[in-house]
Amino acid sequence: MADFGGAHEAASTAELVKRAAEQISTLVRDELALAKVELVEKGKRAGVGGGLFGAAAVLAWFGVGLLLTLLVVLLDLVWPLWLAVLVVLVVVLAAAGVAALLGRKQLQQAVPPVPQQAVSGVQQDVNTVKAAVREGRSA
Repeated sequence: MADFGGAHEAASTAELVKRAAEQISTLVRDELALAKVELVEKGKRAGVGGGLFGAAAVLAWFGVGLLLTLLVVLLDLVWPLWLAVLVVLVVVLAAAGVAALLGRKQLQQAVPPVPQQAVSGVQQDVNTVKAAVREGRSA
């Protein structure tokens, strides 16, 4: 018999099973601790990344505002200020309306939020098991 960590060659099966269980338990605990450390690290990175995305969104929002202001100023060179502001306002509201309609269409396609393919797969599995049980009883 092989030597397991300096144990007697005549170690009983119960002792070997006990040692294996202890080693597996230690291994699982160590793997869980490693996973926890890894998840904490990834969580920190995700938080920083999310914050940077938020900052980018705010800066982009200000950029859009400045772009619209520039459009008003450029149109003011040709038209009266009130007309330049009105034209930019109408274009922005029209773009918002189109985005709202497209978003509504996408949301309607996403409803209901139930994984229909997975549910039908589970239903098929249940029906298969029921049929097998019925066949097993009648056989």
